[in-house]
Amino acid sequence: MTISIPLDQSLCRFDPDTDDHSAAALLLEVEQNDMEQPVHQHRKGQLVMALHGGVVCEVPKAMWMVPPNHAVWIPGGMAHSNRATDNARICFLFIEPGAAPMPGECCTLAIDPMVRELILHLAGQGPDYPRVGPTARVAAVLLEQLSAAPIEQLHLPISGHPKIRRIADALAADPADRRTLAQWADGLAMSERSLARLVQRETGLTFGRWRQQLHLIVALRQLAGGATVQQTAGDLGYDSVTAFITMFKKALGQPPAQYFAALR
Repeated sequence: MTISIPLDQSLCRFDPDTDDHSAAALLLEVEQNDMEQPVHQHRKGQLVMALHGGVVCEVPKAMWMVPPNHAVWIPGGMAHSNRATDNARICFLFIEPGAAPMPGECCTLAIDPMVRELILHLAGQGPDYPRVGPTARVAAVLLEQLSAAPIEQLHLPISGHPKIRRIADALAADPADRRTLAQWADGLAMSERSLARLVQRETGLTFGRWRQQLHLIVALRQLAGGATVQQTAGDLGYDSVTAFITMFKKALGQPPAQYFAALR
């Protein structure tokens, strides 16, 4: 089933919880928009796969990035919101609880070409396909293969602590903000040491590593949306394109051009 409407309206026309098929897929062509699908949840688990452009999913205490040819898995019953880049092409796959041994926590999965094509085929059949027959067998093979997909660490831990959230919101609004830990601590009426401990305790990362992970998610989203490496480096406040490429390669093992070429 294919829908070409704003992201925030997509599930108003497609309710995945109305039946108990083991799997149902929706192909979504996102119009130019910067709107976010508001916080919601499903009885079924949801896989969000980006075919073109990118998607950012936010769940309690974490933000997940979906670059092309990857997917975010959201277990059933978990509140979440989705935000897509302009003109993104997205597949939603909804999986009935217990139909496949999927992870119990939200995570990013690498999607190989065969699994991608199986999801696209299922999306073309509509959600009410016969329970016995070729499409049902495709769904069974898809679930078997998907449960073995490798997990990748493309997420940003976000604490519910108001001071951590204040920093996260500020950096999301202005990723080029280069205030030091000491400067943030001063603005939050804390000591630098206390803030460092708070960030480590709430996110599991040092402040520098946490901010770098946010930069990585923003960079993936912008590059997937068509921004150049030069534009992205500037938007993130890097002094040079080389410094940005070094950060990207250290985090993902390849410079941006090679990373996205491999995804394609």
